[in-house]
Amino acid sequence: MAVVLVLQARGLGDLLTAVPALRALRRAKPSDQIVLAAPHRLKPIIDLITSVDTMVPTADVSVLRWDGPPPQLAVNLHGPSAESIVELVKTDPGRILTYRNPAFPELEGPDWQQDMHDVERWCHLLESDGIVADRRNLGLVPPVSTNSRRDCVVVHVGAGAPARRWPPDRFAAVVRHLLVLGREVVLTGDEFERDIALNVAARAGLSQANVLAGEQNLIDLAATVAEAALVISGDTGVARLATAFGTRTVLLFGPRPPRWGGPPPHLLARHIVLWAGQTGDPQADTPDPGLLRIGVTDVVGAVEKQLSQRNSAAARRPTYRRVG
Repeated sequence: MAVVLVLQARGLGDLLTAVPALRALRRAKPSDQIVLAAPHRLKPIIDLITSVDTMVPTADVSVLRWDGPPPQLAVNLHGPSAESIVELVKTDPGRILTYRNPAFPELEGPDWQQDMHDVERWCHLLESDGIVADRRNLGLVPPVSTNSRRDCVVVHVGAGAPARRWPPDRFAAVVRHLLVLGREVVLTGDEFERDIALNVAARAGLSQANVLAGEQNLIDLAATVAEAALVISGDTGVARLATAFGTRTVLLFGPRPPRWGGPPPHLLARHIVLWAGQTGDPQADTPDPGLLRIGVTDVVGAVEKQLSQRNSAAARRPTYRRVG
């Protein structure tokens, strides 16, 4: 059996943007064994994609360990870096499908374009090799959780980098407003964000029992997002989970523009994306100035609109809302 090795050793959000590409590979190569090199913690979500036969736990591109037969095809969904290509070359594949890198002139491939949506980026790579990809094929079937939180409002307080983290006192103000409205609110995040979530809860007068940050496994988090009435989040993997499950969102973007990683245009009817219209340094160790231009009143207004429209067919037009 021919093997297709796919490298995508990044986080949850990056994996979710690769779902249409992975499904396109499955359709194009139904008899091949598709192996995904990705972080082991993402396996529950990989199982929901139903396009991968096997995974090789790979927390980082530098620790890819391949002891199987040489892949017939190695697909680089990780990025155009020389390091990712080097690791794939080590597997001795029949050929490599990757974005072009000047250090490897012998490898054909499209040029990397920064100003491109992440979903489009990976579909474009496959189509450069003649594999048709459906950009709309992003949806996931919600998992079953033992602890239902149906119709709650999920407030995801963290983000993978400080530049994308809206301040805790502002999240707390939004949570207070939701409590006044009589909504059940839960705070999510990973184990490193639990202290932030507890801080938000204390400021907002929310019970510590509603702080789920650091307490859930990935399947329970996914189920909570899928069952929620609304998700409020920055530019995070949880935001992309909500998109995959069709859950309404209010998303706070910065420093990356939403055209790079927000809900794709055909899904925008269920989402309100707030963005100040300016880009910044995604590696900064403080919140992005553009993100800080999004105020509590901006978020509260968007939240009220989403909650009032949740069961309505109104307002189907795309919603990128610039603030400031």
